[in-house]
Amino acid sequence: MRLMTKVHRVRPSRRAVGSVKALLLIAALLLTFGAGADCLSCHEDHALHPADPHYGLAESCASCHGGDPTATSLPRAHSRLIGAPGELSNASRACAGCHTQEVIHVLSGLMHTGRGMVNVTRFTFGETPHPEGLGDLSFGARLGDSPADSLLRKRCASCHLGQPRHQIGTDDPIGSRGGGCLACHLSTEHGGGHPVLTRRVRDESCIGCHSRSGRIALSYAGLAEVDDDALHRPDTSRLGYLPDGRLVERIAADLHHTAGLACIDCHTKRDVMGPTSGFAHGSDAVDIQCQDCHANEQSRITVQDWPQDLEGLLDAIPYRVTDRTEFLVTERRGTPLWHIEVGPNEKLLHRKILGERVRIPPMSATHHPDDGHHDRLACSACHSGWAPQCYGCHMEYDPNQEQWDHARREFTPGAWIDERWGIRNEQPPLGIDGHGRIVPFIPGMIRSIDHSELAGPRFRRLFAPIAPHTTVRGLDCAACHRSSVALGLGRGQLRRGTAGWEFEPARPLLEDGMPDDAFVTLDGKAGETTRRHARGFEPEELLRILDAAIPE
Repeated sequence: MRLMTKVHRVRPSRRAVGSVKALLLIAALLLTFGAGADCLSCHEDHALHPADPHYGLAESCASCHGGDPTATSLPRAHSRLIGAPGELSNASRACAGCHTQEVIHVLSGLMHTGRGMVNVTRFTFGETPHPEGLGDLSFGARLGDSPADSLLRKRCASCHLGQPRHQIGTDDPIGSRGGGCLACHLSTEHGGGHPVLTRRVRDESCIGCHSRSGRIALSYAGLAEVDDDALHRPDTSRLGYLPDGRLVERIAADLHHTAGLACIDCHTKRDVMGPTSGFAHGSDAVDIQCQDCHANEQSRITVQDWPQDLEGLLDAIPYRVTDRTEFLVTERRGTPLWHIEVGPNEKLLHRKILGERVRIPPMSATHHPDDGHHDRLACSACHSGWAPQCYGCHMEYDPNQEQWDHARREFTPGAWIDERWGIRNEQPPLGIDGHGRIVPFIPGMIRSIDHSELAGPRFRRLFAPIAPHTTVRGLDCAACHRSSVALGLGRGQLRRGTAGWEFEPARPLLEDGMPDDAFVTLDGKAGETTRRHARGFEPEELLRILDAAIPE
């Protein structure tokens, strides 16, 4: 039986002040915009559902939608009407009245600006010297017409939040894009009538954008893209097509997914909607870390210390709370993990979507020795079962075709066509990220880009750090210390010869002298990375890893 006792009001003065403010705000809105009954006389089927958190404004439609509810003619009633308040082009006039900081953060945040995606794309095309900068997709205002920006316009910009929402009401979350606040907070649980907003954001709201690029939404659920060669296997029972036509295979899902955890069980409001304007890439903005749940040594807080920007979450705590109840906080931003119940002998995570409690296994000292040799290892280095990888890619621009321009929102001349091959879904190579941690990497691009403004096809060998979201219980020592793939050498024969370690690649060499699936080589060649200061292992590091004694 799920325990859903409401939070005891242990801070009556502060909570009471908040309640009074809320009542005063509603009263002000009602006085300003009128009762809204005239709106409902024509739009009765759009009355708010009781499950909507805005139900207290059920008779004040104009507080979000504008217009003039006191007007007696249609033109006046619809004057300055806001059809979709949650879209970012309207959010400053609508949502910001109550959610000021959230709107500010989202407008400057990575999900809207796409800053990391823009800068990495320009770097890949050789248009900038490093993968950081002032790139911005916001409403398409800052994209030019260079080859890189052309690709962003035609192939990439559909996912940022400034795009109008489309595919509302379909059963295809893969195709969902844009919509600003609605991209996450539009509920699919209640059909018909006024759309219902919710803070219980389901995974379906994430998958439309996060099933692309690093494909972490697919990987988390145990779905791996494969090429058409898979159709010729003797057993095709695990194959299927996504609604957008991509062929996928069902393989091992992340342990957290198997345990029923949704995306929002780990990702906090602060890493999704917090101030992220100072971060270059999405991974930098992530608040939650594995140790926050499994080995948290941070000082705990009580409701007396609760951050003011998260006070609205107090009523969501799904278990009994007193003024002595302690909460875990994240190491990076001190965010309270309000859905984790800390007991004397165990920690229980209350699933935000599915309900019920899940015991959090503590980190074992036996399997995570403090020996000084593995201090730089990120948890994902040993606990990622696989990652989606593509070891061949050719992108070509055809000026004689037309393609949808997501910035201008119209068809314009020129189209990008891509071809890819060498798809693998296996243990990824490791490398060192920009913070000095050993993490998984995947190919960002290997092969060539062809555009009429480039002096011939441009070859690039780029790898990107990734959190694969394919958690397993743990790999054995040999899976890294004796694996040519994990070390970044690629597939082949790794052996200790009379002169030391030798590697015979199984794949052909490309024009840079490296095997087509290699991140690094034993003689010091290395691919580039899509993050500043990130790199593959250097020869002396490779030898040190290979020479380490490991249990048989």
